[in-house]
Amino acid sequence: MVNPPRVQPRLDFIPPRFTPWVLRATQLTLPLLLRVRLRSWLPAGIRQVKCQQVKNLADYYAQFQQGKVRLILAFRHSEVDDPLSMAVLFARDLPRVAQQQGITLKPPLHSHFMYDRGMPLWAGRWLGWFFSRLGGIPVHRGRRLDLKAIKAVRERLVSGKLPLSIAPEGATNGHGEVVSPLEPGAAQLAFWCLEDLKKAGRSDRVVLLPIGLQYQYPDPNWAALNRLMSQLETDVGLPVKDFADPQQAPAEAYYERLNCLSQHLLVRMEQFYQRFFQRSLAQSKTSAPSDLSAPTDGHDLAQRLERLLHEALTVGEQFFGLPSTGSPITRCRRLEEAGWAYTYREDIDSIAALPPVERGLANWVAEAASLHTRHMRLVESFVAVTGHYVKDKPSFERFAETTLILFDLVERLKGTKVPSRPRLGWRDATLTVGEPIDVSERWPIYSEGHRAAKQAVETLTQDLQGALEGLIF
Repeated sequence: MVNPPRVQPRLDFIPPRFTPWVLRATQLTLPLLLRVRLRSWLPAGIRQVKCQQVKNLADYYAQFQQGKVRLILAFRHSEVDDPLSMAVLFARDLPRVAQQQGITLKPPLHSHFMYDRGMPLWAGRWLGWFFSRLGGIPVHRGRRLDLKAIKAVRERLVSGKLPLSIAPEGATNGHGEVVSPLEPGAAQLAFWCLEDLKKAGRSDRVVLLPIGLQYQYPDPNWAALNRLMSQLETDVGLPVKDFADPQQAPAEAYYERLNCLSQHLLVRMEQFYQRFFQRSLAQSKTSAPSDLSAPTDGHDLAQRLERLLHEALTVGEQFFGLPSTGSPITRCRRLEEAGWAYTYREDIDSIAALPPVERGLANWVAEAASLHTRHMRLVESFVAVTGHYVKDKPSFERFAETTLILFDLVERLKGTKVPSRPRLGWRDATLTVGEPIDVSERWPIYSEGHRAAKQAVETLTQDLQGALEGLIF
């Protein structure tokens, strides 16, 4: 039997302690790390990382080192592999392009970065140590203001010896060709940096540099995709439609299997929330369980999925007494933070000193919180899913991304704590450095007052969104 969750001590802030030798050791092992993944020692990782328009980064990194600008790198973060690709940009391409262009850069070439405080909880305490030594700053994504994280970030934005990298989407969405609605954090930090510089009497410019990141399968492995779909069909109880020759099967046949899997899971989850949580989820006539191969209207599927995700979040929110307001991502983060508050107790100085009954009640609450945050885990993988992503462009990449999202769902429903995704073949990563956004030019508008500042943050966020979307090819 799996041990149920237990009450834990408070989550302390992990201060960044950048250590050059840890960075150097990481850079030396990058070729290996790109090709393998923890718990998946198979030759099916990232074959190569291609970096484009790196001169933009070299120019502004040099200006940063010269004290002319403060630099924030806003990068696409659709998958957990993205930091490795970004590491290649700094370790290999940035110094190479700088040398070619006659631009002088001083090592180390790296950046501070923000990461989710929850990552060391599921990956292990070693990750917190490792990220700290790489200059990482942990943030509680669900808190309205994580004061310790904000203080650490602002200090490094103004006086740090390294730029700051931030993923403005706030969470991975599993889609290489869809940028989720950006959170305002990157824009707000840029303006806060300007505020702090003005207070210090400094005239440094603040520049946001968007960086796109996308993956391709150079040799699409349809056989691996066929095996994954067969596994999912077995797991959900559908007849297995294994292809005799996966490489020759038409895209329409793969789409039909993906459609059947999606409809079956959607119907099954609708029934689950209706029966056991008394949520009202009317099923569409086009998706009756008796005819899962019938064509599905993408708009209908998207509406039903949106309704399902809303109801799933509502179940968790009602347990924690939270409002059902805001975007799905905002609600997910709020639920996550509430779950942590019930498990990592800041109001308990010593768990060992608790009387047995008090400790038992605390464990009971932690277990209940863990169960109710699973509704949020269901939702967070699907915030970018639509009913037409694959149909609009039935490429291997889009088939792979969507099928892997379904795999994550199925593994979570099976009770797998940290799903180990199957590899669907070698991938190439393409990093594209976009055109800089000079935030300093927007200071006159931002400084006019509270309302103007809020509008300036929204406008900058929208412009950054457009810049990242423009880097998709």
